[in-house]
Amino acid sequence: MTSSTRLTSDSLELPGALEAIETYFENGWSDGLPVVPPTPEAVSAMLEGAKLAPDAILGIEPVKGAVITAEKAAINAVMAGCKPEYMPVVVAAVEAIMQPEFNLHGITVSTMGAAIMLIVNGPITEEIEINSGVSAFGPGHRSNATIGRAVRLIVQNVVGTNSNDGLDKATLGHPGKYTWCVAENEAVLPWEPLHETRGIAAGESAVTVVSGLSGTQFGEHEASTPEGILDAFAQRLYPMGPGVKQVILVICPEHAAHFTEAGWQKEQVGKYLYENARKPASEWIAMGLPSGAQKDNNAKLDPDNGDELISVLDSPESAIPIVVGGAGGAWSAVIPPWSLGSRSKIVTRIIDSKE
Repeated sequence: MTSSTRLTSDSLELPGALEAIETYFENGWSDGLPVVPPTPEAVSAMLEGAKLAPDAILGIEPVKGAVITAEKAAINAVMAGCKPEYMPVVVAAVEAIMQPEFNLHGITVSTMGAAIMLIVNGPITEEIEINSGVSAFGPGHRSNATIGRAVRLIVQNVVGTNSNDGLDKATLGHPGKYTWCVAENEAVLPWEPLHETRGIAAGESAVTVVSGLSGTQFGEHEASTPEGILDAFAQRLYPMGPGVKQVILVICPEHAAHFTEAGWQKEQVGKYLYENARKPASEWIAMGLPSGAQKDNNAKLDPDNGDELISVLDSPESAIPIVVGGAGGAWSAVIPPWSLGSRSKIVTRIIDSKE
């Protein structure tokens, strides 16, 4: 950004920070928590962090046509409490959620209550200290908390989908709607990191966006083989019904160590679950889950063919394993995407630090 560049957003003259915070509350520009007043100096520094001009377009929301400029994104990043060096992650995340296949509008207006989850990979995770270890999904780390919050505020204030205007239709919602950002724990991976699996070159940094429903955490303290651990995952997948198209498997380091010891490759995870996490069609029907559930190119489950074994996964590629968390506890989790991946696809984008 050059010194001659000017910000174009409306400005407010207020006596001080407290008055600014209250004004943002009163106008519905907050997520329910106090925001950092976005002064011109702070917004300019945020733009400089990504080497972007204020009028640079980061994306256009496909349904409502809302244009996300770098200036609007920077304002909300300041409000969220980001440092300027976090801005490249925010930019990449915004570019990702604007992709049609992510279906941001559908996610937001659905009663299902999904939140935008960010998974960050690559060197930038250490550079800006995104937590991938102990309590990675919990509080206490500024980069995790503020990057995820910035994306949420952008969706609320720029795209215009929040509970105040009636467009957020979530029946329950969940805390991830405030902020949801983690890094993959690449130091203990048994295989290549998520962004490399999704086509990003080694050594690059990237963010993957997921329309995540509430996660299901579980303990598996007895199994010491990949098969035994994945059988425990399968028990948490069955309630979703057959034909799940995408699901995040959060493997903790203690569980990941057993995959390393066994020499497993990442693709074996989905292959095992696809082939072994199966139930007869009659059992799916008895569970009451197949109503609306689809399999095999939209052919509905046939109650007259009750012995046919149907996998909980649509394909081996439907399982997306990531390794997150601290050592010393055999606690993993399942995070299903909105619509179980049938109407919202996971998207990955390179983070351009423009050094």
